[in-house]
Amino acid sequence: MNKISIENLTLHYSDDKESLQNISLGIPANAITVIFGPAGGGKSTLLRVLNRLNDLTDVSFMKGRVLIDNEDILDPRLDVITLRRRVGMVFARPVVLPMSIRQNLTYGLEVAGEKDKSKMDAAIERSLIQAALWDEVRDRLNDPAAALSGGQQQRLCLARVLALEPEVILLDEPTSGLDPISTGKVEESLQELKKTYTIVLVPHSVQQAARAADYAAFFLQGELVEFAQGDKLFTNPTDKRTQDYVEGRFG
Repeated sequence: MNKISIENLTLHYSDDKESLQNISLGIPANAITVIFGPAGGGKSTLLRVLNRLNDLTDVSFMKGRVLIDNEDILDPRLDVITLRRRVGMVFARPVVLPMSIRQNLTYGLEVAGEKDKSKMDAAIERSLIQAALWDEVRDRLNDPAAALSGGQQQRLCLARVLALEPEVILLDEPTSGLDPISTGKVEESLQELKKTYTIVLVPHSVQQAARAADYAAFFLQGELVEFAQGDKLFTNPTDKRTQDYVEGRFG
């Protein structure tokens, strides 16, 4: 069953840098869907559409529908703040707030109106466990978040999203700056998290795409070339362009 349905989505920026051309794609619930392809193919643009971050950019033209649980999130009457609680995003570079580890996790809850300390403490522990960070920081919650390593900061950013209990998690190359051990921890977390959440991942390499994907979509110059289950797409793609990219002939 699809959590997200993208129907005939076309988007152009004013500077013509990156666009999407008539994209139709179903993103299944409780699975990791990987969006991969060369730079400039529309991957990050698609992620930004899914939680309306494109509202903040210079879009010259957009048409189509994006449904989450059959609700069109592109409807101008939609409450975007509520949407971004339902659809959280983790970016390539970890950006921690200039606060303690604890405050990084409670800030969003407090903005959302949560005042119960016991509920916030429970959310802190739950989200840090889910992000595979609890054992490393449980005794350091009042330390500055900026004192964490890069890999720990990225997992804190993931925990910050999880503290709000979204329905969908978007990840835009979340391990691109991480060492192999930290990358492995993030990837392991995602395999566990998909039991509860719908995950859309733009990976930093074809190898990561193949490791992580339950489903995979190959994008090239704004076009969706091919979509299939991950094990099929990376071993037996139907489109030669997908095969050439997966085998390293371009990109």
